[in-house]
Amino acid sequence: MIVLGLESSCDETASALYCSERGLLAHAIHSQIALHDAYGGVVPELASRDHVRKWLPLLRASLSEASLTLSDLDAIAYTAGPGLAGALMVGAVAGRSLGFALGVPAIAINHLEGHLLAPLLESPAPAYPFLCLLVSGGHSLIVAVRGLGEYEILGESVDDAVGEAFDKTAKLLGLGYPGGAALAALAESGDPTAFAFPRPMTDRPGLQMSFSGLKTAALTATRAHPGREADIAASFQAAAVDTLVIKVKRALAQTGLERIVIAGGVGANTHLRESLKALGFSCFYPRHEFCTDNAAMIALAGCLRADAGELVSVVEGVKPRWPVDSLLPPAR
Repeated sequence: MIVLGLESSCDETASALYCSERGLLAHAIHSQIALHDAYGGVVPELASRDHVRKWLPLLRASLSEASLTLSDLDAIAYTAGPGLAGALMVGAVAGRSLGFALGVPAIAINHLEGHLLAPLLESPAPAYPFLCLLVSGGHSLIVAVRGLGEYEILGESVDDAVGEAFDKTAKLLGLGYPGGAALAALAESGDPTAFAFPRPMTDRPGLQMSFSGLKTAALTATRAHPGREADIAASFQAAAVDTLVIKVKRALAQTGLERIVIAGGVGANTHLRESLKALGFSCFYPRHEFCTDNAAMIALAGCLRADAGELVSVVEGVKPRWPVDSLLPPAR
């Protein structure tokens, strides 16, 4: 089975082709970072218009890379949520229209499910069940993954996502947008013990997280200690990573799970990966290009669901708010 994946939930437009027998055949992605940089964040209307311009050229590029034509497709998978409503509508209209024209199923995919399953694109791939730390600019979740469509959220951020806190702190340090990766690079030359930043909500039981207070502590340090940007970056990163590791360690003890999956854009952070591996459990994560938003994970999720018999979309239209724990195993 060959599935086309389309991703347009925020500020990346992407297309990919996944085969149930041969794995990932092709993928193409366009980032809108340069488009939104002048505004310091994503402008939804600009994002939607750019998706309209880019999705068809990216589709053609994917088909060309895989030496396939539209007639070779067995199903279409498109991101239906969560995300920006207008951006999601571009991919949904494209996916459903292609499915109708080709006479193949068009399957709505939850963007977060795509991230949870992204490490399955690699070899070796994690076996179910596993614990997933899904950390990005929009989400910070600890999820028990027991099978396809069997997701239990054990903990999440009650305010800022950790990726958002990275980006906002990077902006305070003059590192531009999005600045998470730049902050991590700057932290390499700083002292992670220079500032005693808080490890929020680790002094109480539970798996909920918070990062707004950590961001505020970084703001205070930036104003009080100009010229120490590298030390602030290193101390901020250390506090954020320590917080995540403490929560993951608790979740492993609570669930008895023995495999850790790290997904989402912050999952590319080297310090986070090394700190989680140090816990002594098997760790799995996608390559860096599949940590951020991409269509390969959407095509994979669509292929897994179609292979399991879900040939009718469970969602009509788009769902800008779509909790991943509301999903069900494939509907036949």
